[in-house]
Amino acid sequence: MLPTRATARPSRERGGAVSNRRLALIQVCVLASSSSGNSTFIRTEKTRILVDAGLSKRDVLARLAAINEDAEKLDAILITHEHSDHVSGLVVLAKQLKLPIFATRLTADSIPWGDFTPTLDSFGAGTRFSVGDIDVNSFTIPHDAIDPVGFCFETQGVKVGLVTDLGYITDSVRFHLRGTDLLILESNHDLEMLRIGPYPWSVRQRIMGRMGHLSNDATCDFIRRDLDTKASTLVLGHLSEHNNHPATVRMQAEKALSGRGLFGPRLVVAEPKQQSEVFTY
Repeated sequence: MLPTRATARPSRERGGAVSNRRLALIQVCVLASSSSGNSTFIRTEKTRILVDAGLSKRDVLARLAAINEDAEKLDAILITHEHSDHVSGLVVLAKQLKLPIFATRLTADSIPWGDFTPTLDSFGAGTRFSVGDIDVNSFTIPHDAIDPVGFCFETQGVKVGLVTDLGYITDSVRFHLRGTDLLILESNHDLEMLRIGPYPWSVRQRIMGRMGHLSNDATCDFIRRDLDTKASTLVLGHLSEHNNHPATVRMQAEKALSGRGLFGPRLVVAEPKQQSEVFTY
């Protein structure tokens, strides 16, 4: 049974870890979140994990070093799905660090490992498991990958949700995101920018489809209707570099939050080409 949830209040630092780690139950840094590369670092006092490895090994190591973290101390890499913007650096990174990789069996079978034999911990989408002192809850998401999942991470009563790359928000996703203290959610494209943008019509259809990506409008609808009042920080990410802009995302999300009539969470928009601050609970 998971521990009783405590009221968590985040503290923050830009570009570095908190000075007193004994007070930190969990820390999260979005190393990259965009249509060209995705990776998120999560740590507790005892456990360090990487979610996705869509950056080069060099970039992962550099961005971890920028927050005073050593990649050699990572305990595992978790994979949401096999698309290149989530796994392009996985093989090189796993070869060097010799880490266990957690992925669904279908996802693992779809990753081009080459001559590398990974240490795999396979799980079924929708199952729960633990990595060190972090309880991980996986759940299926609607996306055009073989077996894509989102994750919620819980430790000592703090819950972090991470879900990007989904065409729409299902009832199951809504259920799993209840009670999150920190939520990292996709806000991929502005519909009008996508319609008049450079992508071929077939690609635009895929992005806007129910197995594609969340538009700003869809994300804002979730914020207005379903974002849990317990959330203290909302991070919007996986922005398209061609069909969206951070200022547009922020303006629309702030409007959605103000429409709730409640004191909302702190809003952060993950910039496509730089890591986030370190979120600490």
